[in-house]
Amino acid sequence: MVKTHIPGFPRIGAQRELKFALEDYWHGKSSRNQLVDTAKTLRMQNWNIQAQSGMDFVTVNDFSLYDQVLDHSVLLGSTPERFNDGSCDSFDNYFRMARGRAPSGEPTRACEMTKWFDTNYHYLVPELSPNQRFILNPEKLLAEIAEAQQLGHQVKPVILGPVTYLWLAKCANEEFDRLSLLPALLDSYQGLLKLLARKNIDWVQIDEPALVMELDTRWQEAYREAYQTLSTCGADLKLLLTTYFGALDKNFNLTNYLPVDGFHLDAVRGGDEFIRFSEQLRSDQVLSVGAIDGRNIWKADITSLKEKLATVAQQLGDNFWLSSSCSLLHVPVDLAQESGFDPELYSWLAFAHQKLSEISLLKSTLLNLSPQADTAEQLAANLRDVTARTQSQRVHRIEVKSRVHTLTPEDGERGLAYAERAIQQQNKLQLPAFPTTTIGSFPQTSDIRSARARYRRGELDSSAYNAIMQAEIRDCIERQERYGLDMLVHGEPERNDMVEYFGEQLEGYTTSQLGWVQSYGSRCVKPPIIYGDILRKEAMTVGWSRYAQSLSNKPVKGMLTGPVTMLQWAFVRDDQPRSETCLQIALALRDEVVDLEQAGIAAIQIDEPAIREGLPLKRSEWDFYLQWAVYAFRVSASGVQPDTQIHTHMCYAEFNDIIQAIADMDADVITIETSRSNMELLEVFTNFDYPNEIGPGVYDIHSPNTPTVEQILSLIDKAATQIPVERLWINPDCGLKTRGWDEVATSLINMVAAAKILREQSLAA
Repeated sequence: MVKTHIPGFPRIGAQRELKFALEDYWHGKSSRNQLVDTAKTLRMQNWNIQAQSGMDFVTVNDFSLYDQVLDHSVLLGSTPERFNDGSCDSFDNYFRMARGRAPSGEPTRACEMTKWFDTNYHYLVPELSPNQRFILNPEKLLAEIAEAQQLGHQVKPVILGPVTYLWLAKCANEEFDRLSLLPALLDSYQGLLKLLARKNIDWVQIDEPALVMELDTRWQEAYREAYQTLSTCGADLKLLLTTYFGALDKNFNLTNYLPVDGFHLDAVRGGDEFIRFSEQLRSDQVLSVGAIDGRNIWKADITSLKEKLATVAQQLGDNFWLSSSCSLLHVPVDLAQESGFDPELYSWLAFAHQKLSEISLLKSTLLNLSPQADTAEQLAANLRDVTARTQSQRVHRIEVKSRVHTLTPEDGERGLAYAERAIQQQNKLQLPAFPTTTIGSFPQTSDIRSARARYRRGELDSSAYNAIMQAEIRDCIERQERYGLDMLVHGEPERNDMVEYFGEQLEGYTTSQLGWVQSYGSRCVKPPIIYGDILRKEAMTVGWSRYAQSLSNKPVKGMLTGPVTMLQWAFVRDDQPRSETCLQIALALRDEVVDLEQAGIAAIQIDEPAIREGLPLKRSEWDFYLQWAVYAFRVSASGVQPDTQIHTHMCYAEFNDIIQAIADMDADVITIETSRSNMELLEVFTNFDYPNEIGPGVYDIHSPNTPTVEQILSLIDKAATQIPVERLWINPDCGLKTRGWDEVATSLINMVAAAKILREQSLAA
């Protein structure tokens, strides 16, 4: 009998219950017990949903109060030394690691945060030292297993694999070979698996997504050593080695011969590799096929999947399992909550709940389970819906496609080189040395959110809403003038999200009402959906930017989200190359950039925080991606005159390996996250002469900690060892929408004070 399961389920709750419970606890509005109770309720709901949808196993330990990698570091007892000061208990210390601050305990620098492979989910990077000790803390895992078993569920706990854990980690204070820690780490894993073997568990899912990367021989050998060691932990506990986010490719033979009891392969991004893999399985090994897309929201073509899977399913019999390609963490919870889609669009979509149903329907279809009439009816409806999407006239626009296909290399050129542009821009902008600015957004207060909600419900007409937003913009401009910033922003009060806002105004996009996805911790995003060719109907930001600029003699940046980020942070159509969709977005943004310049906006920021995460996981595929991604950015930015200053922003990613591509984007000013890594990201500039201007973030906006003038000066001193001071800007790491005005005011005042000291020192020198 085919078994069904999923690698993981969304943990935020259908109504973002976890988000609100976390923030209430952090702000002292609720107790620890209330947070714990909410988390327990959500776990129980998730398990019941899986069981009721026909999953043979419920997945346990995919739930986290902040991040599953941070949970794993706590499980292994690998807490960075700065959190071992005894100032709070383990519960609050967990949040200190995540945020730098908790309801109790001393504030400190939070753990570094970066993207989980090529997704928009952020994990907390493990920090390891050469003499690292691992001390098991299995209480959370064991407690959740007990909870699920008491509810009568067949449990499949999930843990992060040892080699992937080391792959994701960083050296804390000094460079060393992380693989030197593997023997000690495996001792802890052996102890953990022996504990689990006594808990009436048949299978443990052990996630090793690093296996889809291009590994050198040392890391491949680490896999052999790791699983040879773990295979001795007891015959009663079976290991399901789980990979996702791509094909195994050169790691195919390595993986196939690892001594485990089963394998999970991504059959969406890994293609038909599972077929070849199935031919080499031992008779006692299981193959779990991730046939349902865990990263996108399009309804699966069950008829085609049946044809693709039938031979392997028949060949393997009881050793064939069905699943989603990866954890459903990356898709919204339940489409049934949505009422805003028109019926045609609604019929094309499947969120996490619906994907469970698709797995069950695929199982029934493969096995011809009764009642056959119901299965046949569901299959017919599924085929009708997926066929309608490919044939819909609303998907394809000839005028958009023809514009993309007539683009030339010259459409990505500014006309003058940066050095010549910089002179014209300085003559126009008259900025001081060490110019100060922010990344774009200012606090989204409850009043702002309330006004936006009332406008959406029709309780405010456009005139009243615009007046409220203009008042907020005026307040932002006045505050920045008082703080002494040099280049201002309008604060973005009208924007719900940096991608969704534009998705609501571009044809070819649609947006959901409750399609929330966790980005990190309590931060959730609602990705728009790209279903068709992209067209800008009218100006999207010009009115707000023109109004803001009218309030100040200082330059006010126009603020846009770049084409690659608009692509990466959306659910993207899968019927044409992503590169073509990206160029469609770039052309729509190009029109907006030109309109902003004509409206008198002298500096325009086109944010691309997602360009690094869009990299294919395999380095051999990078060149093609970077070619079209960089070109798309340049197309969006190159319609303006040389004296218009183009900015871009990137955050929370390692840039060292793509620094040439970032330079090729040819933005006049780039701002990047560097404070949480203590300026480590700037080490790339030791051996790379970055040609344009750069603003390394001088304080971490994701932490409630307020930077001092001295801390900012220290970071800028480090930056100045890598970047010529005449090309340095001073700015926060990222936008300020999630922060409160009190901390923002103090932080920016300190930032401006630091800039003034630097100018005085520069003059004195």
